[in-house]
Amino acid sequence: MDTIRLLSNHRVADLARAEDWYTALVGHGPDARPMEGLLEYHLGDAAGIQVWLEPDAAGRSGCTISVTDLDAAAARLTAAGIGHEGVEQATSVRILRLTDPDGNRVVLMD
Repeated sequence: MDTIRLLSNHRVADLARAEDWYTALVGHGPDARPMEGLLEYHLGDAAGIQVWLEPDAAGRSGCTISVTDLDAAAARLTAAGIGHEGVEQATSVRILRLTDPDGNRVVLMD
């Protein structure tokens, strides 16, 4: 395996609602719509989030994303209407726990 690219998969019941939430999360609209029922958000050259319309499996996904400025990310998400409980101190990093409208977990860490 020469090149590695990681795309986390998040399964949702309502693609339009998910598009609004994930667009607010990453700060821009989908980078690709590879097929019907799939949105793709690129997070640099080697990572991204795929949002799949799969109502029967919605809410059973999650990922952790490392960010450079967690406090700024938390403030931006609050301003964008994404609710959260604030930045928490974990054992060796700080985290921000987020939950999309279907219950999928997204954790930001610094």
